Amino acid sequence: MQLLKVKGTLPFMKARKLAMGFSILLILASLASLFVKGLNFGLDFTGGTAVEVGFSQPAELSNVRKVLAENGFADASVQLFGSSKDVLVRLPPQGEGVKAEVIGNQVMTAMKQVDADAQMRRIEFVGPSVGEDLKEQGGLAMLTALICILLYVAMRFEWRFALGAVFALFHDVVLTMGLFSLLGLEFDLTILAAILAVIGYSLNDTIVVSDRIRENFRKVRTDDTLEIIDISLTQTLNRTLVTSITTILVLVALFVWGGQTIHGFATALLFGVFIGTYSSVYVASSVAVLLGVSKEDLIPVEVEKEGADLDAMP
Repeated sequence: MQLLKVKGTLPFMKARKLAMGFSILLILASLASLFVKGLNFGLDFTGGTAVEVGFSQPAELSNVRKVLAENGFADASVQLFGSSKDVLVRLPPQGEGVKAEVIGNQVMTAMKQVDADAQMRRIEFVGPSVGEDLKEQGGLAMLTALICILLYVAMRFEWRFALGAVFALFHDVVLTMGLFSLLGLEFDLTILAAILAVIGYSLNDTIVVSDRIRENFRKVRTDDTLEIIDISLTQTLNRTLVTSITTILVLVALFVWGGQTIHGFATALLFGVFIGTYSSVYVASSVAVLLGVSKEDLIPVEVEKEGADLDAMP
């Protein structure tokens, strides 16, 4: 049974050109930041040693850097880690055969010159070859995920929706990485895991919207593609908002009370949920419209049964 036009439909597609222009500007800005500033890769990717030091009073980073340089660690990266009394010292690989414990003891000897009560909280070491392997495997993981998604959506729906879904996911990944590049936040394996989770979250929304669009192409009595997409987006809006809000509430709790260890993970997911919801509504559907998707593309072709002509004869 076909349905007439749905009342109360929100005109999402009227703003599709503005939304696509805004998205393209954000993508270009993110790519520019990635090329100019790059990512602040953590030890998981670069290799080296990280030493977390706890001071008895607020630390002056300029003084910490000066003391480390005087003790042979001029290339050390120093930053606050969670509070003004916690300092993270990151060192590039110091050569083969140098144990992390030895480097940690040397760093702590220097830190005692700044604060006699300084304590080592933790020490981590990753070899440079391991870091390069992780960087390569992480990039391959994201590329493989996008290719598999392209094939699945193309077989499940239609190739125009497949390209729209993959562009939306590319949009989400680039903007999330651009945010970390612009703010200089550390990019490690937990952030990579968060980006893969964002891909799954955004894809879920896109699949739901695409399925409703295909259903309405068959049910709604109109040939206006934009109107059918508006109807579909309006019908799935409640589900999208409920899912996004409940997810955001959990991520805000992790961001505020989860501690510094998962702060970057929560940041990536929070931003990813916002941008993923936006891309599911505007980017994926707008790309499909731009590629010329129509009602005929999603209506199944009727196959004539053998002998149908004979049955119809008197």
